[in-house]
Amino acid sequence: MKNLILYFIFAMTVFTSCDFLEEPVLGVETLDSYFANEEECDKYVTGLYAKITNNAWSPVYIWWVITDMCTDDAWIGSTYQPAKYVDFKPIAHYEGGSQATTNVYLTDFWEVRYKGIYAANLGIDRISNANISDSKKQQLIAEMKFLRGYFYFELVKNFGGVPLVLTNLNPEEVTKVPRSTKEEVYAQIEKDLTDALVLPVKSKMDYDSGRANNGMVRSLLAKVYLYQEKYKEAHEQLTEVIASKEYDLETDFNNVWSDKDNSIEAIFEIQTSSDKTYGLGNSLPVVTGSRDDSGWAWGGPTSNLQKAFEAQNDDKRRKATIVVSGEAIVGESNNNPYNMTAAYHKSNRIIRKFYIPKAKRAVPYVHNTNKLNYHIIRFADVLLMAAEVAHELGYDNQSRQYLQRVRNRVGLSTDSNLAGNALRDAIREERRLELAFEGQRLFDLRRWKMDDGRTMLEHVMGPDGTFVKYNMEESTDEFETTNQIEPSTKGTSFNSQRDLLFPIPYNDVQLSGGIIEQNPGF
Repeated sequence: MKNLILYFIFAMTVFTSCDFLEEPVLGVETLDSYFANEEECDKYVTGLYAKITNNAWSPVYIWWVITDMCTDDAWIGSTYQPAKYVDFKPIAHYEGGSQATTNVYLTDFWEVRYKGIYAANLGIDRISNANISDSKKQQLIAEMKFLRGYFYFELVKNFGGVPLVLTNLNPEEVTKVPRSTKEEVYAQIEKDLTDALVLPVKSKMDYDSGRANNGMVRSLLAKVYLYQEKYKEAHEQLTEVIASKEYDLETDFNNVWSDKDNSIEAIFEIQTSSDKTYGLGNSLPVVTGSRDDSGWAWGGPTSNLQKAFEAQNDDKRRKATIVVSGEAIVGESNNNPYNMTAAYHKSNRIIRKFYIPKAKRAVPYVHNTNKLNYHIIRFADVLLMAAEVAHELGYDNQSRQYLQRVRNRVGLSTDSNLAGNALRDAIREERRLELAFEGQRLFDLRRWKMDDGRTMLEHVMGPDGTFVKYNMEESTDEFETTNQIEPSTKGTSFNSQRDLLFPIPYNDVQLSGGIIEQNPGF
């Protein structure tokens, strides 16, 4: 773990010195001689993990929050900075238009993902020809293919089909690569991840924790299959992960998002550090924190999500997920009420998962020095994916067992006769409650089909959507209904012909001379 952080520091000093899309990483002369031994090759690959977020003050962290803003779980949140709020509104409120296609966070996320892909392509090319042992070469190339597969998965689930770049092209060539179909992108992701299955299981790793292993690869591959409704293939991968006994649930849900790094539940987890020099921390504690507590209040939880917890009598996860003004915070040493200024926060709520207790905060408490690892995939996600695919394959008894295993942790039961659409809907609701603010909700809503063939997102958003009707006609929440600096009309302009994908960034469409086609409706 220590070596991984040190190599991240190496990566930040090397990889941020150049733009991957504009010039070589280390300069042509250095690259030709850099991959001379296993240590140099290993440092390069370890450094690629830093490209998952790029740095602490990262467009990736912000983008993940924005995707939750596009759901029934989160508002834009902060009503303290109306001018800044305008940057989020075209995306989060489904307004479409040119302000969506030119959104700086959208553009930066796209660019960071392609920078990671460029770096992976370069590394695969150079290390394939490096004079190192075959076993080390196999491991490093597998890790890079895992990361490339992950970067493309991030792109395809946000934008649909994207340009597939698998070799070292110069910037002029990259801009002339047309979009591949969604199916072609998924096929390449599957190939990269299947190739990466040569990696050892977690307990057999002889390299740093936090880097790719067999369980991490299988879990991501299962999610890739699930998103394509390839339930049999997903079930095979998930069964392997569960049967490996390499992972389990944390006993206490409050310990999942805490300083228990790389715990028994962690499968794919971003490593962070409080090092002040290189900014390798997690920015989300500040980005989503209260305005009254040195935070910026973006991504405020909705009362709609809170009611979903309450409908399940799920007080433990609710308090570990949502902080409501006036309540004490789970995990703080005192039991004092945590008060927020209603005028600064749309819902007067913040996300508890990213809150760092005051005694554990870095000093100074700023956005790039927060030691809080970020979960991309954890074992509860694997169990709920397994429950979903088992149900789709007709294995309802197995599905209920996986569902109950997750619910056991927070003292909730599952009806032993639950079946059919009722079981399907229970699994979907469980994913909402268990994985809230972990970057899952929007993509679940986009992929889940309802009985009428439409996506669940189409049932939640739009003039007749359940979330819109709740806010416009049903809600009596004392904070949301009175604070209309961010209007409660979010979702009314949702267009199902446009808003099941995000737009391709305007600059990339323009630079391609029209070779890259824009998504419909933008």
